[in-house]
Amino acid sequence: MSVRTGVYPGTFDPITVGHMSIIKRALAVVDKLIIAVALDTGKAPVFTLDQRAAMVREEIASLRGAERVEVKSFSGLLVNFAAENNAQILIRGLRAVSDFEYEFQMASMNRRLHKEITTVFLPASETTQFISSRFVKQISKLGGDISSFVSPNVEKHLRKYFDEEFK
Repeated sequence: MSVRTGVYPGTFDPITVGHMSIIKRALAVVDKLIIAVALDTGKAPVFTLDQRAAMVREEIASLRGAERVEVKSFSGLLVNFAAENNAQILIRGLRAVSDFEYEFQMASMNRRLHKEITTVFLPASETTQFISSRFVKQISKLGGDISSFVSPNVEKHLRKYFDEEFK
């Protein structure tokens, strides 16, 4: 029996409860899940690649099914990373209709580059569909309450970062 391996890519700057929701549901779709923390995102992350990967590892450590999850960083084309890791499925979360257009185009390009890799879209739950790492960072930077968007551990990392940034 072959192992269905999925890759859930992202910047995870930082990982949110929305990401965790997608991770939990992805585990119902695949036998093995690789969370791929991206270096080349075109974004300016708050945390380094190693810090982001470490936070993801911390978050999934107590997750049911954590033994089926691996966290890796990657650079370059996602489909090449997926192929190198024998993954057949790319997991993508969708929050809104605006996400769908971009993600659909990306899925089509990825399919053209590696036709054996399929993209599976998982819609965000109604309780997390509005959460984005960008908003979480902005709220944290301005001193707002982010406790319902991230774990206490991630909140601590953000508070520390913004406390040091404004010293």
